[in-house]
Amino acid sequence: MEKIWLKNYAPDIAHEIDLTQYQSVVDIVRQSVARYADRTAFINMGKTLSYGELGKLSTDFASYLQNVLKLPRGSRVAIMMPNVLQYPIAVFGILQAGMVAVNTNPLYTPRELEHQLKDSGATAIVVLENFANTLELVLPNTQIQHVIIANIGEMFGSLKGSLMNFVLRKIKKMVPDYRINGAVAFKKALALGAQQNFQAVSLTRDDLAFLQYTGGTTGLAKGAMLTHGNICANILQGSEWIKSLLEEGKETVIAALPLYHILALTINLLLFIKAGATAVLITNPRDLDGFIKELRKYPVTVFIGLNTLFRAMLSKPEFRQVDFSTWKLSFGGGMATQEAVAKEWKQVVGLPIIDAYGLTEASPGVCVNPLDNSEYTGGIGFPLPSTEVQLRDSTGKVLPVNETGELWVRGPQVMRGYWNKPEETAKVIDQDGWLDTGDIAVMDETGQLKLVDRKKDLIVVSGFNVYPNEIEDVVAHHPKVQEVACIGVKSEKTGEALKLFVVKRDESLDAEELIAYCRSQLTGYKVPRDIEFRDELPKSNVGKILRRELRDNA
Repeated sequence: MEKIWLKNYAPDIAHEIDLTQYQSVVDIVRQSVARYADRTAFINMGKTLSYGELGKLSTDFASYLQNVLKLPRGSRVAIMMPNVLQYPIAVFGILQAGMVAVNTNPLYTPRELEHQLKDSGATAIVVLENFANTLELVLPNTQIQHVIIANIGEMFGSLKGSLMNFVLRKIKKMVPDYRINGAVAFKKALALGAQQNFQAVSLTRDDLAFLQYTGGTTGLAKGAMLTHGNICANILQGSEWIKSLLEEGKETVIAALPLYHILALTINLLLFIKAGATAVLITNPRDLDGFIKELRKYPVTVFIGLNTLFRAMLSKPEFRQVDFSTWKLSFGGGMATQEAVAKEWKQVVGLPIIDAYGLTEASPGVCVNPLDNSEYTGGIGFPLPSTEVQLRDSTGKVLPVNETGELWVRGPQVMRGYWNKPEETAKVIDQDGWLDTGDIAVMDETGQLKLVDRKKDLIVVSGFNVYPNEIEDVVAHHPKVQEVACIGVKSEKTGEALKLFVVKRDESLDAEELIAYCRSQLTGYKVPRDIEFRDELPKSNVGKILRRELRDNA
């Protein structure tokens, strides 16, 4: 079944990738640094960083970790930053030093941040000062011994940088007060590292590169162990798929999705680093006016987004005035693109949105639509090279084409497992290396796949996975709540949105109070806005709340 697409769709795309091309992600970066040394690698707020500068600064940071902090190989180092120039320097420095990068959402609440830092065992963290106050609250409960604090202005020179920091800190009040004893400035860490003799670390494809946290059905996020081999494989798979459109050393890609998210990490950052592209880092994509101004400054060739972002851009009249003549590819992931959005995007931009499908546990790419798709299909396309897929029924039987079943995937991009959770790993990866995605799909005779339904309980809000158990656990701690259930409902804005069903313990409880409580405990995309109070919730004969019944009647 998994080979049908090769015969019928893309004979020019290699079925198998050559995994021996690279031993590590560091190999890919080093080759691009050598080949494109004078080319701009990143642009952020008008400041450029060349490939040569990226190579030097990331090595300086690796040297700081290795020689100044003296962290052993395999140490976990967290990164808590939005899309700023320090991010690629930090992540490539961590990997060069033979350490493991732990991507951390800078908008996490203290509860969420504490869990991730404790679970990963991170002993060092790089954080943008805007979010250091959250870190301060949880530091005593973690294993963190070293804190490196970055600031927006430090990459822009003393005069401009000082002015930027003054505006952010004093006028816009975007840097809450914090006090972290012993913290080191990112720029100072680079200077200290440059004074030391960095010893290159020999890495293999089996070495761990990232702990990428993803929502857990138990309500706690789990760290997907992604090796250098996993990430390199997915980079090569994606590169093979889009090779007909890419011109190495000539592309300009918009990096608006957060680089700490697996989609942007692998595609925006790493695949296009391999291609010698220039990435325009958008620090705050919610500032649509500023975002559109950035689009108009550069000869953009690749735009990577998701349904929420596409929809938001289309809502701005100014977006329609952008010069799209240089654009080659609009790529969508993280969530399904809605048909109305896809059609309007093509009308405005002149390009279709090429949707892909994946999951954190697969680094993330599994399937992608053909580049020559001119019309919206609603499908997730074909498996990437070196990727096998199966559809199975509830007994594990492999199903033929045109029969709906649960989607399983096997390939070199599939994670090693969940960090320190062998039992959870065994639930999703079988003895033959097949990963249970939990998604329900169907395949046609050509090998093209289409999702029929998502995991039973998983809710995808603007491309981010939300598991109802976590939300319910938080809400259940409110003293005025007796019972709670959380489901996903359709949303034109975010694909899916959260809806709560609540039985009150105290009749004085209202929706506003509950929403405010959730905001104090949960990241923004996890906060429910739709709350329905009920006298009782539907339950099974053993007392389990029936979310399915709530979904059916929502």
